[in-house]
Amino acid sequence: MNIQIFGKNKCFDTKKAERYFKERKIKYQLIDVAKYGMSKGEFNSVKQAVGGIDNLLDDKNKDTAIIKYLAYDEQKQEKILENPKCLKTPIVRNGKQATVGYCPDVWKNWE
Repeated sequence: MNIQIFGKNKCFDTKKAERYFKERKIKYQLIDVAKYGMSKGEFNSVKQAVGGIDNLLDDKNKDTAIIKYLAYDEQKQEKILENPKCLKTPIVRNGKQATVGYCPDVWKNWE
């Protein structure tokens, strides 16, 4: 298993995801998505795994509303990669599999 957690420092669900993997002694890599963002390849892989861009957007972020009304996915993706704070966290990735939010029911099937 190769777990990556893309999260934000002050995100409660990111902390819960970290605790979930720590308690099970599963190694993971934590990436501060607000600070470092995601590569285009990582973003595309996650986007495909979770069923599209709209599933990755954080409705609580004020900039998200603007992104939702862009006509093309390419435009949305460009804006998200420029402003990764618009992403809902945690995004937990295991190879080609990924989840958005706190999803322990899915993660236990990865073990």
